[in-house]
Amino acid sequence: MGKLMGGGKRSARRAGAPVELRRAERKAGSRQAAGGIPILRSDEPGFAAAFAKLCHRRRGGADVEKAARKIVDRVREGGDAELLACVRKFDGARVDALEVTREEWDRAVDTVDAADRAALGKAAMRVREFHRKRIPSSWEVREEGGGVFGYRVRPLQCVGVYVPGGKAVYPSSVIMNAVPASVVEVPEIVMATPPRPDGSVRADVLMAARVAGVHRVFKMGGAHAVAALAYGTATVPRVDKVVGPGNVWVATAKRLLFGEVAIDSEAGPTEVLVVADKSATPAWVAADLLSQAEHDEMACAVLVTPNRALAQRVQEQIAKQLRTLEREEIARAALAGQGAIVVARDLAECMDLANRYAPEHLVLAVEGADNVSKQVVNAGAIFLGHYTPVAVGDYLAGPNHVLPTGGTARFFSPLGVEDFLKRMSVIRFEPPKLRELGGDVMRLAALEGLGGHAVSVDLRLQKIRRARREREAAREAEVEI
Repeated sequence: MGKLMGGGKRSARRAGAPVELRRAERKAGSRQAAGGIPILRSDEPGFAAAFAKLCHRRRGGADVEKAARKIVDRVREGGDAELLACVRKFDGARVDALEVTREEWDRAVDTVDAADRAALGKAAMRVREFHRKRIPSSWEVREEGGGVFGYRVRPLQCVGVYVPGGKAVYPSSVIMNAVPASVVEVPEIVMATPPRPDGSVRADVLMAARVAGVHRVFKMGGAHAVAALAYGTATVPRVDKVVGPGNVWVATAKRLLFGEVAIDSEAGPTEVLVVADKSATPAWVAADLLSQAEHDEMACAVLVTPNRALAQRVQEQIAKQLRTLEREEIARAALAGQGAIVVARDLAECMDLANRYAPEHLVLAVEGADNVSKQVVNAGAIFLGHYTPVAVGDYLAGPNHVLPTGGTARFFSPLGVEDFLKRMSVIRFEPPKLRELGGDVMRLAALEGLGGHAVSVDLRLQKIRRARREREAAREAEVEI
């Protein structure tokens, strides 16, 4: 998404922008406080266009795709040698070996603080317990006449977990991505994460990998890591599926390689939309917005409220809290680029706007949140009430924090055990069942002009009829005797 929400005079001068949209942007820019997040009103001219652009937040573009394709091709053709060169160039790390050795892994884990180790263990346990509750199983149905139909469910044989490691480090993403695969007993779970400049992987990330059930860890990030997992090299195993969030290069590579390897989704920058009414606490709402804005400059943070006074107080709280936020500059850039406070006519319009935005995280900081949540159609995860910040879902509530972004909550779901399983259809016809349905199969084949399909059924029906005539003749012969 562009810089509409924080553009001020600069965005107002955009060539070709409609007059109404430029007017709305100027008004928004004049209402920006020190926090850099504008207030938009749904009853103003140009709001529809402004909100549509706010919703259009898919990342990438022709230039990124072209560059990512070159990286993917390099790894496919050059294997380990090109992969190591990419790690040195794009990850900025000097590594001699791609895989974390068992000794290196053990040494790192031993250095993790006991309290951190316990917290990671608790998070893994809660996520594991949640995902164990609904594991799909094989099933079959038997029909009269000898028909057997069903599914056989099997785990993927090898999956690749991508864990970001750029502006922040995410042990929690290791747990969220790997635990569901471990729950369904995927035989080989491999992890890729960018190394630090000295070629090491952070100890807390390796600790998370240990408690999550990861089998192997590789020091590589970006598009080259996705390519290595998709194609395999002499060192990196070829996987059946790549899961996990990443930057625009990771998302683009996943899209380019879909079909060569399965993917969960094109996960983009994190995003939150808060729906709040007069019962909400402004400081809490501001903190929820900042908790996602601090991830990176492309993060999205939006408040939708029917209460103008709340909108103003949240804007003021954002400005106040930014001054003490460690990642202030990152959050400030995110709010200016993709942030907004929207004042709607009423709560019904708030929910309509939220569904149109289809956020990764939807916070309902309203009275009667359970009842209001019945209006939610599109969201990756719903956080109900005033005491449920997104942070609890990010770490150890239990449900997965790998969620659809960029509006894809309209058709994608959170990562779960289903993502690491495949279904195989099972069909069995005994002669009576084929005799019952074979004629209809032949008729449908004829409708499509596929005579070979009909012949494959007719030959079997002929044998069934012959066998039936032979049995009848044998019975008649016994009667005559």
